[in-house]
Amino acid sequence: MKKVVFLLAFIFSFSLVSQEPGEDKWGSWHMYFGTNRISEKLSIHSEAQARYYEQLDNFNQLLLRTGLNYHINPNAIATFGYAYIITDGTFNEFPGDRDSKEHRIFEQFILKNKVGKLGFEHRYRLEQRFLNFGERTDTQHRARYRLQVTLPLTRIFFLNFYDEVFLNLQNEVFGQNRLYGALGFNVTKNLSVQAGFLKNHFPSAHFDRLQIALFYNPDLRKKED
Repeated sequence: MKKVVFLLAFIFSFSLVSQEPGEDKWGSWHMYFGTNRISEKLSIHSEAQARYYEQLDNFNQLLLRTGLNYHINPNAIATFGYAYIITDGTFNEFPGDRDSKEHRIFEQFILKNKVGKLGFEHRYRLEQRFLNFGERTDTQHRARYRLQVTLPLTRIFFLNFYDEVFLNLQNEVFGQNRLYGALGFNVTKNLSVQAGFLKNHFPSAHFDRLQIALFYNPDLRKKED
């Protein structure tokens, strides 16, 4: 167990010093995620993110996402969903484009397993992206894979790490890579908070992002008297 934790910490710390950021200020992402259980097999995903080039300043992106989850079993979840994204493309992955609005459809499959105290989550996602840059429109497709590892420290505190790669299904294959590490706090059974650091690597730029995330997973099923 100690060797695994040391390896994860080493990989994360090496990434922090291996690349210079694409800008000289740390940005911030402020996020909410919810899994709203409505039946034994179904839940609704809710999500909102506000992203900034600086700390709560110089707006970058607003992302709103929802979806219907089908719980195959406690360790396997399939999702079909939709997202709406508004982006100021000043430092975007689309060279020459400033602002964009995007409608996105996605299909997702999550697998979970445990090895000792470590919780592993594999997330596979396909996205169909319908982009509007004002003077032109574009349709793009990409695949994403995220490996997430969670380590409980106590009943309240935990560590969370993930690495996610984005692969374009047209043009240049590599889209971006996100490496993340955070300290988490379980407020209640259904509510938790994470504060962490993200390295966001694009082919031509690298960004440092502080993240604050709220996770709220209420059970909306009617209780029998």
